[in-house]
Amino acid sequence: MTGFYIKYSILFHIIKPDKEAEMQRGILDTSKPEMTVRERFRRQMHFQNIDKGIHWEFGYLGETIERWHNEGLPKYLERGEGDFSVEEFFGVDKKFIIPVNCGPLPPFTGEVKILKEEKGKRIEELPDGTIQEVQTEGIRTIPHYIKMPISNRDDWKRFKERLNPETPERISFDIKRLNEKLRHYPYPVGVNLGSYFGTPRNWVGFEQISLMVYDQPDLVEDIIETLTVLYETTLSKVLSEIEVDFAAGWEDICFRNGPMISPDMFRKIVAPRLKRVTTLLRQHGVDVIWTDCDGNITKLVPVWLECGVNCMFPLEVHAGSDPVELRKEYGHNILLRGGIAKYQLALGKKEILNELKRVEKVFEDGGYIPHGDHRIPEDVPYENYRYYIREKLVMMGWHKDDIENIEGLK
Repeated sequence: MTGFYIKYSILFHIIKPDKEAEMQRGILDTSKPEMTVRERFRRQMHFQNIDKGIHWEFGYLGETIERWHNEGLPKYLERGEGDFSVEEFFGVDKKFIIPVNCGPLPPFTGEVKILKEEKGKRIEELPDGTIQEVQTEGIRTIPHYIKMPISNRDDWKRFKERLNPETPERISFDIKRLNEKLRHYPYPVGVNLGSYFGTPRNWVGFEQISLMVYDQPDLVEDIIETLTVLYETTLSKVLSEIEVDFAAGWEDICFRNGPMISPDMFRKIVAPRLKRVTTLLRQHGVDVIWTDCDGNITKLVPVWLECGVNCMFPLEVHAGSDPVELRKEYGHNILLRGGIAKYQLALGKKEILNELKRVEKVFEDGGYIPHGDHRIPEDVPYENYRYYIREKLVMMGWHKDDIENIEGLK
């Protein structure tokens, strides 16, 4: 197959495999005609033969982009998907998520009030009542939350009024017209699955919700039930008209040593409601359903699978979420995204190739889209990242000409 080549990891030499091996490696079959990204995604996530692998990445820290601007990345490029973005520059495959608004409506509006400011940090109050401390110097991090918008039942009662699933602004587009536009769309189309414990945690606060699940479980369940009805109602309207390829949710409720909520508690208060939504999705043919959760997710994986969430992402390797081990344990019952250890990309070419070699068999087995296991940190040099992208594409069967046509790899 003209232009297709394999980089042999340890020796750093380009070798010419025999013709049959060159054309067929697991699900990879480079003799197949070129597919659209949408067709390729559907086949890859159903363990079927593909012409080459889906090229997705998780994203980048702002500090990383600032560093790369000094190392050769064009300064007009910024974070984010679309034109003039770093993703576009590196040829990342597109996807489209139907924009349904499941947040508070009407939204909280008004100015951010500065309550206190001193060297390196600032305390501010947001329009929804959140009080947070933010860094104003050095590396920008997640704010430290001092007060959250929901502290008691009265707060929740007022907040809940903004979560009416029938509010017209939740779907601000003509569903039938969008369906016509997406009917022959060449990229994967998705919907938001939502968040069932991560969102309540954001509204209530980490410590408070950890106590509330025991002290006021009915209040926590009312918050989760309200969200579930909101997701069910809006999804039903979209799914009845538009063909969808995936559902994308998030939780971010795990740390390096495991989840902030026990699997048993998750089964009790979240699982039955999450199962209602995944059942709805499957009734409309959507069977690639992922959740975005950092940290060590291994204790929650079997619960998510029971609930119908079958794809895990982004698989932070250093936290213990390894795609190789998860595939060994769950086989084809689990789909995977991510799982390439971002910190290895900072070390050098040998380490990059070894990391790609580590996940290669999982890719060839199917049901796995390899990419960085979180946003690329600032200690990864620009040239290392370029090398990683090039070698990842080689591993995934991309033709040499296609790789060389990517602007960021020229």
